[in-house]
Amino acid sequence: MRSRGLLMLLLAGVAGLLAVVLAARWMQQQSGDKDQIAVANTDIELGARISPEQVRMVDWPAGSIPQGAFTDVKLVPGRVMITSLQRGEPILQSRLAPEGTKGGLSAVVANGKRAMTVRVNDVVGVAGFALPGTFVDIMVHTQEEKNAKGNERAISKIVLESILVLAVAQEADRDSTKPKVVNAVTLEVLPQQAEMLDLARSVGTLSLVLRNQGDPKPIATAGVTKAELLGQAPAPAASAVVVPVRTVAARTRPQPAPVRTDCVELIRGLNKVIECF
Repeated sequence: MRSRGLLMLLLAGVAGLLAVVLAARWMQQQSGDKDQIAVANTDIELGARISPEQVRMVDWPAGSIPQGAFTDVKLVPGRVMITSLQRGEPILQSRLAPEGTKGGLSAVVANGKRAMTVRVNDVVGVAGFALPGTFVDIMVHTQEEKNAKGNERAISKIVLESILVLAVAQEADRDSTKPKVVNAVTLEVLPQQAEMLDLARSVGTLSLVLRNQGDPKPIATAGVTKAELLGQAPAPAASAVVVPVRTVAARTRPQPAPVRTDCVELIRGLNKVIECF
């Protein structure tokens, strides 16, 4: 029994030594197959132009180099970031604006869209929670056009939905989550939406309505008036449906002819007839 236990202990030691040797050989192979890619040497803000001091080359396993990574450090300086980057993160082609783009907010605006700034305060700006990268709806409070009686009605209505906030004041950092009360918010809109927004702020008062980023579903509303808000709006008159009443003359069902009882059957040659008196 004792010799058997020693034999098992010896086998376990040999197996452990073999595992250590194989693991060390695998690590040597991995460390020997590396390449260098460009990473951020400091934190780089959205819209910033990358300087040579903000880039450094680091070793990276050749089998797991991210797509779009730069292996030549000379290709990175002068490019503009369209997202923010933390120190040590790889600099990827998908996170850069096209070559020749100037730095600033204009590099962040999506193709076919425009950046437009509206004035806000602590209430209109959702208490500072409308931060870069969030989505808001635009609501306007204004007066409806005069009706046939010459009256005007106050109305509040959402006129634009799912509008991306590009910047607040002069800051476009999307990594910050701390509320910040500012007096101006820059929004990303389509050209037609820019026209609607400009008209809305000229005819009434704007308010931003913060929405869930994972809820892109549009909701069409008719707006609400003061009378509807206070429950004073008259109920729509029920249209009277006139059902024509048709007078149908009573018709008496024809009665069957009375059965004659004073009849006799006569046979004349080959014919049979009934004669009644």
